[in-house]
Parts: sequence; C-alpha cells; structure tokens
Amino acid sequence: MLDALFAQAPIGLYLLDQDLRLVRHNAAARNAGTRPDPGTGPGTGPGTTGRRAGDFAPGFDAAELESLARQALDDGDWIREHVIRGRTPGEPRRDMIGAVSFFPVVADTGRRYLVAAIEDVTEQQAALERLDILHTAHRRLGASLDAIGSAQELADVAVPRLADIATVDLLDEPLRGLPPHTGPVDPSAPLRRAAYRAVHASGRPAAEPGPIPHGELSTYGAPTPYSQVLDDGRARLVRGLNGDEDWLAADPVRGRRLTGLGVHSMIVAPLVAHDTVLGVLSLYRNRRPDPFEQADLDLAAELASRAALSIDKARNYARERTIAATLQRQLLPREPAELSAVETAQVYLPGAVGPGGDWYDIVPLSAARVGLAVGRITGTGIEAAALMGQLRTALRTLAVQDLAPDELLVRLDEVARVLTDEQRGSLPPGADRLPDGLASCLYLVYDPIARTCTAASAGHPAPVLVGPDGEPLPFDVEPAWPLGWGDCCYDTTTVELDEGSVLALYTEGLMSGRARHPARDGAPDGPGARRAVLERVLARPGEEHLPDLCDRVVYALLPERQREDAVLLLARTRALPDERVAVWTLPDDPAVVRTARRLAEHQLAAWELGELEFATEMIVSELVTNAIRYGEPPIRLRLIHDRGLICEVSDSSASTPHMRRAKSIDEGGRGLFIIGQLAQRWGTRFGRHGKTIWAQQELAPTGDSCGDDDGVDPSEQ
Repeated sequence: MLDALFAQAPIGLYLLDQDLRLVRHNAAARNAGTRPDPGTGPGTGPGTTGRRAGDFAPGFDAAELESLARQALDDGDWIREHVIRGRTPGEPRRDMIGAVSFFPVVADTGRRYLVAAIEDVTEQQAALERLDILHTAHRRLGASLDAIGSAQELADVAVPRLADIATVDLLDEPLRGLPPHTGPVDPSAPLRRAAYRAVHASGRPAAEPGPIPHGELSTYGAPTPYSQVLDDGRARLVRGLNGDEDWLAADPVRGRRLTGLGVHSMIVAPLVAHDTVLGVLSLYRNRRPDPFEQADLDLAAELASRAALSIDKARNYARERTIAATLQRQLLPREPAELSAVETAQVYLPGAVGPGGDWYDIVPLSAARVGLAVGRITGTGIEAAALMGQLRTALRTLAVQDLAPDELLVRLDEVARVLTDEQRGSLPPGADRLPDGLASCLYLVYDPIARTCTAASAGHPAPVLVGPDGEPLPFDVEPAWPLGWGDCCYDTTTVELDEGSVLALYTEGLMSGRARHPARDGAPDGPGARRAVLERVLARPGEEHLPDLCDRVVYALLPERQREDAVLLLARTRALPDERVAVWTLPDDPAVVRTARRLAEHQLAAWELGELEFATEMIVSELVTNAIRYGEPPIRLRLIHDRGLICEVSDSSASTPHMRRAKSIDEGGRGLFIIGQLAQRWGTRFGRHGKTIWAQQELAPTGDSCGDDDGVDPSEQ
C-alpha cells in the first residue's frame, strides 16, 4: 500500500526520519521544486538517503522547511498546506509557490517518521492574488469623484503586487471637461501625466518622480505600443525588452528611460469607458525577475477597465460641477447700478461638495427704496442651480411689484410649491423624495427717506445689524417655515436705521466652518459665536471699503474651504436729504389740478430741473386727475429728486389702474398711456392705507446728476 501511494500520488511525497533526513520520496517530487537524485527512482538509494531539506528542496528556504518539520515532529501535530515561496530550479528568475504539509507517523517498530507533502500551487496562488488585486481595485476605485485621484489609486493598486512601475496618462481634452471622442485616438493627442508609482530601491513602493513630471503634458511617439493602444483600444504585452526594439527609437524619451531602468517586460492597457478611450495604463517590471504573462495582461486590462469607469464618472461629475457653477454664476445678479439707498458688496463662494443653490439679489424699487434678498435652495448641482434661477426670477418679479416683504414671501411660497410639485413629478420611480422645504429666503426693504428697514424670513437666519458707531443692534426677524411648505404666514419686523449702518445678509454656509478666533468672545465655537465674530469684523469705521470688509469676514469665518455654498451680502445704508423730497396734501377738488402743476413747477425750479418741467406737469395733471376721479381722499402729491425725478400721487382707494389704448373717437382713457410715454418707468404699489401711482423720469446727464443708462430723454420724445 505504501509503495502504491508513493508511486501514484500526484504530489511530491517525502519520508523523513527523526533527524529530518530524507528516507524516501516519490517521482512527483521532481515537479514540486525539489531535487532528489535523478538517478534513483521512488524509494531509497545512495543519491537520496540522508539528505536534509535544504538539499532535496533547494528552491525553498531550507531553514523555514526544517523549522516547520521539527515543529510537526516534536508536537505530533499536522501542519496543513503551509504556503512557502521560492524559485523554480533551473529557472531562478521565476517565482514558485508551494503548499507544504507535515504529519508524523509511527512505524511498527515504534520508530517515529515524518511524512512531507509538497504541491506546486504557483498558478493557483497567482490566480488568487489576481482575484485579490481585483477585489482591492473594486473597493478602492470609484470611491473618489476625482479623476486624478482615481488614476493614482489605480497605480497604487498595481504597485508592487503586479508591477514594479506604473504610470497613468489621461487624455487632456476629456480631463478639462471637453466631450471625449469615440473611436481611434490620434497618437499626437496630448496626454497629461495623472499618476506614477514605483518600487523604491528599498523594495517599498514610493511615488517618486518619473521621466514626465506629474501633471505635465506629453505625446506618444508612433508607432509604439502606446500609439497602437490608442489606435485600436487593445492592450499590449511586451516581453523580453532588451533595448534593441525598433519602436524605442520612435519615442526616445521613454525609450531611454525604460532602458536605463532595466525594464524587461511591460504591459500597456487602454482606459476605455463606453467605447471611449480616456487614457493609458502602463505597467513595467524591472526589479521582479519573472516577466509578465498572459494572465497578467488580462488582469491589467480588467483593472484599466474598472479604473476607466471610475475616471469617466469623475470626469462627468467634474463636467456637471463646471456646468452647475457656470449656470450658478450666470443666474446670480450682475454688479448692480449705483443706488442712492445703499452701498453694497457681495461674495459668493461655491462649496467643496459642488455648487449649490445659494443666491442673493439687489432689487431697485420705487421711491428710491431697495430690496435685498438672500436664499438657499436644497441640494447641489445643475438641478439646484436651475431651481435657484427660477426662484430668484420669481422673487425679482414679485419685488418690482412693490409687495411688502411678508406678502412677497407668501406669493414666493406658492411658486416654491409649484416648483416642488414639478420636481416630484419628474422623479423616476424609486428616486428619493424631495424635501418639503424647498428653500429658505430672507427679504428686506430699506427706505432711505423714512430710514426704516422692514424684513421677513422664510426659514432663513436673521441679518446682522451694526450701527455706524460699530455697535451691534438688534434686528430680531423671526424665521417662519421655509418656502414650499404652504399655508404659511410671515411676520415682518421694522427697525429705524441711522445713516451708515451696515446690514449683513448671509447663508448658512458662511457659518459652517470654524471661526478663526471664536474664543475671543468667551463662547464655544457655534452659530452664536460665529455671529459674534461677524459683528466684531463689521465694527469698522464707516469709511472702510465694503468689498474689503467682505474679504475680512471670509478670512475670519472661513479659514478653510467650506463644504457648502456661502453667500455674504453687505449693505451700508444711506439717507436721502429732506431737501430732496417735497410733499403736498391736496383737496378732493378738480380745480386743484392746476395748483398741483404750479407746485411741481416751483419745486423743479428750486431743484434746477427746468428741462423736465413740461413732462412733469403732464404727469402730475394726469395722476392727480386720476386720483380725484377714481380714488378716495386724502390725496397726496410727492416729488423725489433722486438719481431720477420721481412723481407720486397717493389716495386711499385700493382700486388698480389699468393702461389701455384709447380709440380715436374716445374722449378719455389716455392718461396712463401718456404717462407711459413720458416716464422712464411707472407703476403702482399698495399699502395699508391705499395705493400710490408713481412715475420716474431720467435726469439729463449734466452737473452732479447720476441718471440711469436705460431710458429715453423726455426731450427727445
């Protein structure tokens, strides 16, 4: 039976005595990295008996084998399939892996022996190693939405387990957000060095500089394995590289580098995703003696394929971020024209996770007033930017109708609910449900004549207010439910402001970082402490340039880049001098129209605006006549000399005037049409005690007047 076992066993079997000397072996031992005497067959003989482990198994570490054998013999326990590494006898450049087992046996004579079994598992272990490398790649690749980071992860996975050197070059155009081209790639297309990894002289992997610096552009020579890969998208295996290959002359920079490093084997694999070549993975061996094999080529191609999908996802994400950021910038307001009511400065900082839906707006209103708004849309990306644009447009449309802040937010909440329903209706099955609170918004109106500020909030933080002396002032705006909840009521808060006061409107992203010096205020870092930091930074002399003040706030509150979008809008209040405003209360009598024209004429003469006399008299006549005929007393006429001349007539009626085109046979109905022709802008606003119809004319660009650019000079009509 023992003879049959030794003769037929497919693995190498050895019988060792108590001194760990070889007593017997079988024929299969020759295939297991051992070296029994080739002149003897199975059994014993002068060429085999007495040899120790280091003699009959020279491909493996003799000390390790003898240690394992002694342990099994002394303990009387089995050692099963212990993996050992060595070199193939006769081919010292090739690695060999064996699975060795030891189990003690006792002969009939009572003498103890040790049976050793050694099996060549090089191929099995190599396959397991490749599977483990794939598993590692699957776990590590795709975790980042950064194309360069994914490329470096690919190189890190490959070195040192598969290659001694790895490089990843990515085509430059797709990396910069341009759409990639399907099909063959021109060999002269520029590629950017995205990753490099090599085994250091110490044997440890290190990211040391390669022949092409990280981030630099280069092109492949042609024809070379690199250019061939770009042309047909098929991986290449180059064995026996010795420096004499013809293609090395086509790419001398890489050729000299490969020859100098002693590279003897290389793999070049394309990074292909969705039939589009994104780059090239190059693997080299110069320290490991065994060359790449077909199985290594298959593994490299699989790694490159997985990495390409990750890089493509990162590229699409970067492109979407770029589009969203561009859309966000385009949808935010341009630099506003100079206003009499406030001096403004603003900053928008996109978050690290991508541009979101934070926004602001500055809306010139009638009567020299101004509307200021900040808001935040839930989410990030193109969808959030588009929603931001829709909501901001809706707010501006409502604001120019001169709605009070609370009424404006009620209307804006209705718009937000419609947008929310549309978004939910467009969601694919199984997608996450949108939150009920679509957005937050803070809207306030500052009146430079009354020097009051009225604000309302839909789930947004209250503004920070600092007086002209630098002292923080209370402005307790109670935030109601965010926009999109529906059936919400919004309360307004009104405060009187001295000229030179500073208002700071912001989004939550500005308060999301760690303030640089929160402990100065004696409070732990938190929203309250950060607001205190904001107040402290704003407590500067009133002459400081507001854009510089914006920068100071950012430096103090965001020493590191914040995750979410951040918006800061600063407004320093101005006051319109009393001598720039004239007000008269008129009786409810048609005869007063002539008096109103005369009052306006005298006031224009005092303001040296005689060139507007004719148009102003026509506007005053039509507005006062309209108030007497269709309105209710008291009737008030007000002229405001701002950057334009504003004429207002107020009455106690809530009826809405409508402009119509009168027919040639009609005796009336042309009043508002005439006003529309004479004025640059006109409109109606409603208050608690009635309505006001106003018309604004552009001032001639002479003297110290600051007329708007858009409009028509009445003298040219």
